Amino acid sequence: MVGDDHADATATECVASAAVSWLPDDFVHPVYTPVPGTALHLRPIRETDTAIDYPAVMGSRERLWSIFGPAWSWPKETMTYEEDRLDLLRHEKEIAAHQSFNYALLDEEETAILGCVYIDPPERTGSDGEVSWWVVDDLVGSEVERALDALVPQWIATDWPFRRPRFLGRDITWQDWLALPPIS
Repeated sequence: MVGDDHADATATECVASAAVSWLPDDFVHPVYTPVPGTALHLRPIRETDTAIDYPAVMGSRERLWSIFGPAWSWPKETMTYEEDRLDLLRHEKEIAAHQSFNYALLDEEETAILGCVYIDPPERTGSDGEVSWWVVDDLVGSEVERALDALVPQWIATDWPFRRPRFLGRDITWQDWLALPPIS
């Protein structure tokens, strides 16, 4: 669900680093990850999730912009349903190509997206993967948010091939991340 500026930067990074992949060739990304202590799970987002993604994003848009806006220019106040659909289609293609990953936080029946986890190749020096996540406004400060906050670093350590992951907005502020030198 990252905005166009991030998409352009990510695409550029992927093209620039095509000769040296950011993931091992034999890496198989997780397709279903339960969130302990909840009835929720993570799975790769799909274009067909637009009907449940759009209200989640736009319902939390102001807070999400305060987090992701300075870095990714997302989510714009004027984002349309069609723009969200195209963004999810791009994410789905990037996941299939192992260029970047967007995992939806879903209820058991997959009738609601309650947040997302992004796993991207590094855009800034000092890490081999950049991870960020969010929950919808209604879940801020909840047991669900705490469970996701506990799960993500553990999941990255056990199921992903990173040696130096960076947790944006967690172990480094977004402002400090933006100040780091970009990968050239």
